[in-house]
Amino acid sequence: MDRRFRFTLSGRIFLVSLLNLVLIACVLAVFMRFQYRFDLRTFLIAPAQDRILSTARQVALELRDADPSTWDQLLQRYGDAHQVELRLVDDDGRPIAGPTSPLPPKILQSLDRHSGAQNRTSPLLFLGSTDHPDRHWIGIRIPVPSQTPHHHIRGVLIAAAPSLFTTPFLFDPNPWIAVAFALILVSILCWLPFGHQLVRSISRINRATGQIAEGQFKIQLPVTRRDELGQLSASINRMATRLDGYVAGQKRFLGDAAHELCSPIARMQVAVGILERSSDPSLRETIADLNDDLQHMSNLVNDVLSFSKATLRGPEIALDRILLDEVVATVIAREAGPARDVRSAVPQNLWARANRDLLERALANVIRNAIRYAGEAGPITVSATRHQQQIILSVADCGPGLPDPDLDRIFDPFYRLDTSREGGSGGVGLGLAIVKSCVEACRGSVACRNLPQRGLAVEIALPSAEHPATTVPAPVEMQTS
Repeated sequence: MDRRFRFTLSGRIFLVSLLNLVLIACVLAVFMRFQYRFDLRTFLIAPAQDRILSTARQVALELRDADPSTWDQLLQRYGDAHQVELRLVDDDGRPIAGPTSPLPPKILQSLDRHSGAQNRTSPLLFLGSTDHPDRHWIGIRIPVPSQTPHHHIRGVLIAAAPSLFTTPFLFDPNPWIAVAFALILVSILCWLPFGHQLVRSISRINRATGQIAEGQFKIQLPVTRRDELGQLSASINRMATRLDGYVAGQKRFLGDAAHELCSPIARMQVAVGILERSSDPSLRETIADLNDDLQHMSNLVNDVLSFSKATLRGPEIALDRILLDEVVATVIAREAGPARDVRSAVPQNLWARANRDLLERALANVIRNAIRYAGEAGPITVSATRHQQQIILSVADCGPGLPDPDLDRIFDPFYRLDTSREGGSGGVGLGLAIVKSCVEACRGSVACRNLPQRGLAVEIALPSAEHPATTVPAPVEMQTS
C-alpha cells in the first residue's frame, strides 16, 4: 500500500502561486538592496518605528526630570520592560548612562558616520548587527540634560537585542501578518477561478476515462474550452464514439452468428438422433460422442446469445423495488435442487432496486458456477447486507478459490483459467461475463474475492431501495438439502 502523501491539483496550484509570491518578493528585495542600497532591516522595523521613537521621547523626558545618579536604574527599567539592553552615549560613543562596556567597532563606525548629520528627517540614526556579541543594535538621537541649566547636549540612546524577530520592541509582526494575508487572499482570488475550472475539467475527463475503462462508451464530454483540455475532451468523445461502434458491432455480429447457428445445430441434433436409432450398434459410441459435441456447441451458442442480449441492453432499463429473500429463494429452488447444499442467509424485508429478470439470471449463473466448481467442497451460502446506500449480495463457496491476478479477469468474456477449478466441466467462460452485464444493467457492480480461510465469494452490489420504516431482523437460515 502506498502511504506517501499526495497533493491534490488544487493544493499544488495554491502552493505554486504562493511560491511565486515569495520568489517575487525575494527578487525585489535583492534588486532594491544592490541597486538602491536598500536596508531590509530598516524596512522590517518600519512598523515599529513609532513605538521606538515614542519610547525614546519618554526616556528623554524622564532623564530631564531625574537625578543623573538614577539614570542607570531608569534605563534598566525601560530595558526590562521592552526586553532590550538600553544605554546612553554621546556622539563619540562614550557612555553617559547604562552599561559601560565599550561598543563594538562596527557600531562605533555607524555612530561616527551619522554623528555629523544635522538635518535628518528622523531621529532614528542607524540599525546594525554584530556577531561578537550576537546582537542587533538601533540608535536613536535624544536630548540629554547637561550640568548647565536649560542646556542640552546631543546623546544617542542605543538599544541592543539578541534577536530582531523575537523582540517586540524592534519588530512588530502584526502588519506583516496582515500584508501576508492580503497577498495570499489576492493570490487565491486570482488563481481560484482558473484552478477551479482546470480541476473541474480534469476531474470530468478522469471520470469519463474511468467509465470507458469499465466498458461504458456512451459518454459525451462538454467541449466548452478552446485550449488543450478542450481538444482532449473532443478527442475522448471521438474515441468513445468509435469504441462504442466497434464494440456494439462486434456484439451484434456475435449475436447474429450465434442466432444463425441455432437452426443448423438443431437440425444436426435431430439427424444424429435419427442416425442413432437406425445405426449399427458398433457405431453408437461414435454417435454418442458426436451428440456430446453437438450438445457442447448448442450450450456455447446459447451462452453467446445470452451474453449478447445482456450486453446489448440499453442503460435506460427500468428498475423495480425487489425483495431479495424472495428472489434468492426462487433461484436456489430452481438451480440447486435437493441434492445440493445451497443455503440462504438473506434477511427478510431487505429491498434492492434492480430488474428482477436480470437479477435472477445473474444470481443463477453465480450459483450454477459455484455448484459446478465447488459444489463438492462444502455448503454454498447466499447472504446480503446493507452498506450505506447499497445492498451487497454475496455468494460464497468452500472451494479452493482463485489466484489473485485472476480475480478481476474472470468477468471477461471467454476468459478461462490456465489451471482451472473446472476440470472437465465444459464451461466456455461466459457465465460470469453475463453476470457482470446483467448487474451493470441494474446500475450495480460485481466483484469477487478469496475468503480468508478457504473459498471464493462473488459480491453483487445493488442500489438500496429500503423504505424508511423498514427494519432488518436477524437472518433466517434456509437449507435445500
